[in-house]
Amino acid sequence: MSTALAFLGALALLIAVHEYGHYRVAVACGVKVLRFSIGFGRVVWRRQHGETEFVLSMLPLGGYVKMLDAREGEVADHEKHRAFDQQPLWQRSAIVAAGPIANLLLAVLLYAGSHWVGVEEPQALIGTPPAGSLAQRGGMVAGDWVRATSGDSAEAGDDPQPVRSMSDLRWRLTQSALEGRALTLFVSDSQGRGERRVRLPLQEMTPGEVDAGLMQKIGLGAVYSPPVIGRVVEGGPAQRAGLVEGDLVLEVEGRVVADAAELRQAIRASQRDGAPTPMPWTVQRGERRLDLSVTPALQGGAGASVARIEAYIGQPPTMVTVRYGVLEGLVEATRKTWEVSALSLKMMFHMLIGEASLKNLTGPITIADFAGQSARLGLAHYLGFLALISVSLGVLNLLPLPMLDGGHLMYHLFEGLTGRPVSVLWLDRLQRGGMAVMLMMMTLALYNDVARLMGQH
Repeated sequence: MSTALAFLGALALLIAVHEYGHYRVAVACGVKVLRFSIGFGRVVWRRQHGETEFVLSMLPLGGYVKMLDAREGEVADHEKHRAFDQQPLWQRSAIVAAGPIANLLLAVLLYAGSHWVGVEEPQALIGTPPAGSLAQRGGMVAGDWVRATSGDSAEAGDDPQPVRSMSDLRWRLTQSALEGRALTLFVSDSQGRGERRVRLPLQEMTPGEVDAGLMQKIGLGAVYSPPVIGRVVEGGPAQRAGLVEGDLVLEVEGRVVADAAELRQAIRASQRDGAPTPMPWTVQRGERRLDLSVTPALQGGAGASVARIEAYIGQPPTMVTVRYGVLEGLVEATRKTWEVSALSLKMMFHMLIGEASLKNLTGPITIADFAGQSARLGLAHYLGFLALISVSLGVLNLLPLPMLDGGHLMYHLFEGLTGRPVSVLWLDRLQRGGMAVMLMMMTLALYNDVARLMGQH
């Protein structure tokens, strides 16, 4: 229920702001607005305010502002000066562009609100990088703290930008990978000692690798968690071996254990010929070091059994509060809106030319899921989610596709260059083509949503 409410709330806000942008500029230009609708299909609520009818319709997957227009019906002589198609080209273009611009301005306010409220995020302490990953080849190890980043010209004296949290680091990695440029990390140990530089050659990655598994490929997907034993199941292998909650695992089979992820991997690898084998462990318990023998138990069906010790491994990540002042939050929100817009366009371009996977295209199911998750995490997370979707809506509508605001702006560009509007025949053809493209995009997005739910993506 909370997911549905969060999704519907997001849709209502973003659509209303988009359409209000069109409406407000149209009124300012003297155009008569006949209807302001949130949703399509059968009207479920209506109210007349002045000369405009405001309605809510059954299908809340969009909206529209219906203006007086001689191309859509007869217009009385005394109202022709108020018809949309009779306005100067610059005014018509301003009315069309106002919707996407309203979404981008809303995104700035939403990001600013999220920054002002503040959000709890994991500190940029990394877990064990996978073998062969860029981070592992760069010498990074579990527990490294990424303090700042800089671009290709870091050695030339560019000021490094502080990293506030793990999500901040992931965003910069994604940007650099998509732009095909290296990123320099300023790294220390978890206590802030021994700072060093690690240069990640992200230009080696292709745009097609910028997907949900990007961080794993780079080697910075996992957040550091110490190899500490948590709650122990009564009568399980961990308890039989003498492990207790709070034990810090130092070594397994003579090898130093760096973090919880490495410990879990060692347990899973303990099978020998389909049977678990005893593993010598060294643990720290208070001031004492203890040597124990731990024999995991196999769980699961034939051919899919997994070795487990029936104890929680690891601790929650170290959290930091990311909060900005009033002016700083607004500046950061403007920067973030610009960066997300640019990144969205680059991703769309790479998908269009086949360099990036079409699996990155998402639809309403994924959006609804993220809406529910962000709402449960708190106000700041939900505001950030709304800002991201608002940017996406603004950028999408500016694409030069018929049926979208960007397509109408292209018509106006043609008119400005040639001195004549696009013919009715070509308008009809382009609208049909635009509808076909939009249907294909929606079908692909829905397919990706279902595939994710079924674990195929």
